[in-house]
Amino acid sequence: CVCRETKGSKRICQGNILSHNLIGYPYNSKNDNICNSSASASSVTSNCFRGAGAAKNGSVLVTQNPLKPSEHLSISSNGSLWISGLLYIDGGQYECESQTKDNSSWQTLSNILLRVAEGPTSVSLDVQPATLLQNGTLYVKKGSDVYFNCSSESFPSQNLTWTVEDLALDSYDRASGNNSFLEFSIKNIQPSDQGIYSCTSQNTLSKTTANKRQELLVYYAPESHPGCSWEIVNEPLDVLFICSWYGGYPVPTLDWHEVLEEHVIAKGPTVNSTSQETERLEVHVNGFILHSGEEVKCIGHHVTGVEKNCSFKLKKPYPLGDPMVTALVGSNITLSCTETDSMPPAKTVWMQKDNKIINTTSKYIVSDNNPNYKLTIINVTKEDAGIYYCYSINPLGPKELEVYLTVKTSAGNKGAMVGVFVSVFIMMIGITIGVTVYSRRDRICIGLGFSHLDDDTGDILSLVDSDEEEIFHETELPPLSNGHATTLVEIHRRPSSDHGDNADSTVQRNDQTHPEPAQQTEDC
Repeated sequence: CVCRETKGSKRICQGNILSHNLIGYPYNSKNDNICNSSASASSVTSNCFRGAGAAKNGSVLVTQNPLKPSEHLSISSNGSLWISGLLYIDGGQYECESQTKDNSSWQTLSNILLRVAEGPTSVSLDVQPATLLQNGTLYVKKGSDVYFNCSSESFPSQNLTWTVEDLALDSYDRASGNNSFLEFSIKNIQPSDQGIYSCTSQNTLSKTTANKRQELLVYYAPESHPGCSWEIVNEPLDVLFICSWYGGYPVPTLDWHEVLEEHVIAKGPTVNSTSQETERLEVHVNGFILHSGEEVKCIGHHVTGVEKNCSFKLKKPYPLGDPMVTALVGSNITLSCTETDSMPPAKTVWMQKDNKIINTTSKYIVSDNNPNYKLTIINVTKEDAGIYYCYSINPLGPKELEVYLTVKTSAGNKGAMVGVFVSVFIMMIGITIGVTVYSRRDRICIGLGFSHLDDDTGDILSLVDSDEEEIFHETELPPLSNGHATTLVEIHRRPSSDHGDNADSTVQRNDQTHPEPAQQTEDC
């Protein structure tokens, strides 16, 4: 430490610190002396005077012949005090005294306060719970509670500060303290909390600082499920399976699987890749290796442990529609079919019997309104009759629906209408006759021959018209030779008041040989 004069009467001693920091503070006297001393290889030299002298540490007075220095404390020939292997106990107040030439008294040249400082050293960080990547970066899962701890060693004391460096924001302090360690926590950590976390330790005496930095990332999986889609390429046999899973950090790993075979069709980039292809995996597959009914699945894996998937089942097309259609000459007719089963969706067209694809012209109007496909034929003629095909194809194969068109003339149509009219007319006549017969069933005479249809019937009912009808008797005749019983009922006219003399009515019981009555009767 070399002393030099400065403004006024102040004497300042300065030096460079290499391994141990020695801070010299002036003793409280008239002449303020400031000495910032430094140690080299745990040693320090203070050169504040010339000639023989003494160093005083507390109540210990150190004197030495300049020609015979000691190992720890020594006075050089030029009057400097040399401390080798500086220790904490070496700190204290030192006085530099000089003896007069006549050796009659000692003169104090300076008072120096020596303070020993060390550190900060061994700065360490701890972030929990966190996972260490190969590049030394830490990551935590979104939504977790994260705890930060920093510690270091410093003498006599230190100040610790946590600082966050974010590219989107300015650096700011998260926590500070003067203990041997400093900790804080973040509840429900979010992506906005990721950045570079730095812990700085500063020695309160020497103002020496040391810090340690740690990059912290916040990982999170996409909230939605992966999306499975497809595109037909190199029609119609090749298909492009597309799996996309957006919204996570970092990007996921995507795999296409065939569920039945349980083998991987294709695998996406690793998790460390940041290319767009990682979130969108496209697989080109030839239709020859696919089979109807198989299920393909895209599985998304995220480093946070989240796994989600999407899938669809492959299916051959199957168009549906009316296979028989009739049209009149000169009219317009529309043929239609639907195709909803295929996966991937099939391409559907209308074809003629010569496998020629029908496009929209002045004769035909083709409507492709998936899943409904229509073919309208303008001004139908006899030549338009025949077979038309609703043809669907996807990478699993083709399927067609045959539609047969029959063309009729208007005359044939009139004949059909006449036939329908005649049929309806005959039906109405039959219904009318039936109703009439049923309503007049009591006036149908048995004598017309209907009674002889059944020999087992032997009952005869005779009705005689009169002004006032009255049934006098119901006579059961003796059995006939064929064993059938016969009942004879006769109803006679009762004479009115002006024909009182003819008012007698008789009911006679006849045996089997009794002649039939002379009165006119109606047998029913």
